Amino acid sequence: MRQTALLLASGLLFTAGATQAAETPAPAPTPPAPATPAAPSSDSTQVRPGAYVLDSAHGKITWSVSHLGFSTYYGQITDVTAQAVLDPKEPAKSTLTVTIGTDSVNGLDDRLNQHLKAPHFFDTAKFPKATFTATGIEPTSPTTARVNGDLTLKGVTRPVAFDATFNQAGINPVNQAYTVGFDGRAVIKRSDFGINAFLPLLGDEVSLRLEGEFKAVE
Repeated sequence: MRQTALLLASGLLFTAGATQAAETPAPAPTPPAPATPAAPSSDSTQVRPGAYVLDSAHGKITWSVSHLGFSTYYGQITDVTAQAVLDPKEPAKSTLTVTIGTDSVNGLDDRLNQHLKAPHFFDTAKFPKATFTATGIEPTSPTTARVNGDLTLKGVTRPVAFDATFNQAGINPVNQAYTVGFDGRAVIKRSDFGINAFLPLLGDEVSLRLEGEFKAVE
């Protein structure tokens, strides 16, 4: 009799446990973690093809010129907009147009800025914009190219070329925008554009350092 009772009790406990297990819902599956964007790449062949616009907050022209032979004077032009179409498979088919607000020329000195904006230099009231349009792009290495184009400054158009260096491309971790970064270097003669003030005391050759982050047009 005692053995029969133990068997009945064991059966009831097993049945209760099985019923409770059946009534307890299975835990929900853990959702997959969001994909981590690939790190920016310096492989120019992996750049996304398509249209881009310059992030003007990260697009500047830094200029320098000899000052009386005693020093090299530096300044910036900060109002720069640009559009590009990039073709990583055939870089020569890429395009670039740039518009520069000349009133943003800055010599980091108020009196100098007045001179730079006056008629004997940029004459910004009469010529508020300068433009550059690429006419040809010649790759010189996997990450560099010679960009030829026409620069219009103070109403004068001359051929100008600059050397561009591809830095990297990928998702910008701050704003999550797909971004392509470049540096550039050029040297122009200001006299070619009718800016002859104080020659030869002030240098004729002006070195340009170009910086640009281009964002993909979604």
